This record gives sequence, C-alpha cells and structure tokens, in this order.
Amino acid sequence: MQGVVKVYDPNTGSGVVVLDHDRSEVYLRAGSLAGSVFRLLRQGQRIIFDLEESDGLSFVHSVRMGSDGR
Repeated sequence: MQGVVKVYDPNTGSGVVVLDHDRSEVYLRAGSLAGSVFRLLRQGQRIIFDLEESDGLSFVHSVRMGSDGR
C-alpha cells in the first residue's frame, strides 16, 4: 500500500496516513516504525507500508521506502 502522512506525533509515535487508492485514513500507532529505516515521519511524506487489522481498525506496519510496484 502507498499513502501520505496526514498527522504524525513524534512524542507518541502515533499518527494518521491517507491511503492513495481510496483516500481513506488508517492509523499509525506507537511502534509502527520499529524495524524500518524511518525514525520520524513528517506531514505530507509519502510512504509504502503493509496494513494489519486489529479490533476492526486498520493499522500501518512494515513502513519502507521505494516503489510499491503493485
């Protein structure tokens, strides 16, 4: 998946990402950047990631750089 960071709080590590394909919003929770090359994100930054479902909500994980190619 690809999307753009709408909001990111570096103090909590949480935020919101807007998906490219349907403009819906998914959540970035504390720890979502663990294991990625990113330590911080900025508003408007384009990222590539996977989604995981938990309690009926979608969350970003496996954030990476590059081209998705899907």
